[in-house]
Amino acid sequence: MADSFLPPSPLFLREAEVRRGIELLYFGYSSLIKRADDKLAGTPYGRAHHRALYFMARQPGLTVSELLRLLDITKQSLGRVLTDLQDNGLVEQKVGERDRRQRRLFLTEAGKTFEHELFDLLRRRMAEAYAEAGQQAVGGFWSVLRGLLPPDLREAVADLQQGD
Repeated sequence: MADSFLPPSPLFLREAEVRRGIELLYFGYSSLIKRADDKLAGTPYGRAHHRALYFMARQPGLTVSELLRLLDITKQSLGRVLTDLQDNGLVEQKVGERDRRQRRLFLTEAGKTFEHELFDLLRRRMAEAYAEAGQQAVGGFWSVLRGLLPPDLREAVADLQQGD
């Protein structure tokens, strides 16, 4: 049996175990995102566009400042991403109803369709991995990932789950 499939050691905080976790996270993410990257390769969009679409789909009406916080990119970078998405009819901005200074972001029907196509590529692979691991392992995986989040981002991430 290959080492990568052995259960974690009771000494899971040792360097070797931590490195193993980092490697699995890196390779797992690369494998998960590859299908979406392949689809994006035939478009003018990249991962930043994909991430923006994903979070706008999760929270319709998300403000530009909230999206900046979630993506952790510069205003300039987000500006380029939003311009691309708006110019191609995938995203629209609306002025906030209560605060007219806010710019709220919504996917158009074309944006919803494109985001769903990308999401479906990830969903299938993630569901396969979840089914293979089982419910208890998925819960442990989520706990580890939550632990990787900086404390100031945990609430924003928890807010994404409110609509589930």
